[in-house]
Amino acid sequence: MAVLRMRLLPDPVLRKQAKKIGKILPGLKKLTADMIETMHEHQGVGIAANQVGSLQKVCIIQTPDMEEPMVLINPEITNREGEREVVEGCLSIPGYRGMVKRSMTVRARALGLDGKVIRIKADELLAQALEHETDHLNGILYVDHLASREDLWKISEHPEDEEDGEDDEAGDGAEEESLAVAGPESASQDDSD
Repeated sequence: MAVLRMRLLPDPVLRKQAKKIGKILPGLKKLTADMIETMHEHQGVGIAANQVGSLQKVCIIQTPDMEEPMVLINPEITNREGEREVVEGCLSIPGYRGMVKRSMTVRARALGLDGKVIRIKADELLAQALEHETDHLNGILYVDHLASREDLWKISEHPEDEEDGEDDEAGDGAEEESLAVAGPESASQDDSD
């Protein structure tokens, strides 16, 4: 197993739609094992293949209450119910968080590495992770769901700064500029094909 290079915004692979997997080949098992190691290294709850440069339609999810990571091949959300606002982040947009709307509950379907169909009914963090990762596989980032630029903020690397009432919004400018270019204002640009 290996830790793969995390693709960061504005890497164009993040805006491409992943291709459906027709046959589960041995190379997919290595990719998913490497994705799991990469997700753990970056302390994430989910990772999609395009975040590590692959356009195969596969993602991994492991919420804190799950003993083992869930490998989902060709995942799709089949039903959504309700709506709630949640704070979200992304391994491909480090240092930022945003307020987005997600479903209260979702139903999803995917294949496991054994080729068997997995059906999931989820709420809370698992529902959020399912929507987040399936979005990734469709070239959509959580910043595309922001209602406004004010719903995105930079998080401090030094938690003591936030305790003192300083909110590190000014940043260094360069990160903010690249995020503004690729954020929700540009969501209508379709460079996924």
